[in-house]
Amino acid sequence: MMESRVYETNSPKETKLFGQKLGEAAKAGMIITLDGDLGAGKTLFAQGFAIGLGINEPINSPTFTILQEYEGGRLPLYHFDVYRIGDPEEMEEVGFFDYIYGGGVSLIEWSKLIDELIPKEAMRITIERDFSKGEDYRRITIDEGLYEDFSD
Repeated sequence: MMESRVYETNSPKETKLFGQKLGEAAKAGMIITLDGDLGAGKTLFAQGFAIGLGINEPINSPTFTILQEYEGGRLPLYHFDVYRIGDPEEMEEVGFFDYIYGGGVSLIEWSKLIDELIPKEAMRITIERDFSKGEDYRRITIDEGLYEDFSD
């Protein structure tokens, strides 16, 4: 049964810090999907997540390269952005399964586009805006794969 937890952030700084806390708790082999509309805060979350892993390089969305690897932290980070994928089979060309079953952490933006390739044990994160609660408000929903409560 899938369990969901909902967290709320009210500034870009809080969204990044939430990602950082999750990165600090990340374990080798974790697969994390990251979905939400354009401008929802996925890349900001990813930047915080990388900081939590101890990665000091600039983190940008790898939209045109599909995959960006970061090796400088306590675990390697494999940051996928599949926004421009036309067919899930294209993921084989970048060695998708070698990465997600490797010794690092895989963070996959726009994962719904390749949903059939995502293992069921993946932690699924959705970031949503709600303008009625303010420009910077974000609702972050985490489904499955929960290792601990990250709201502290």
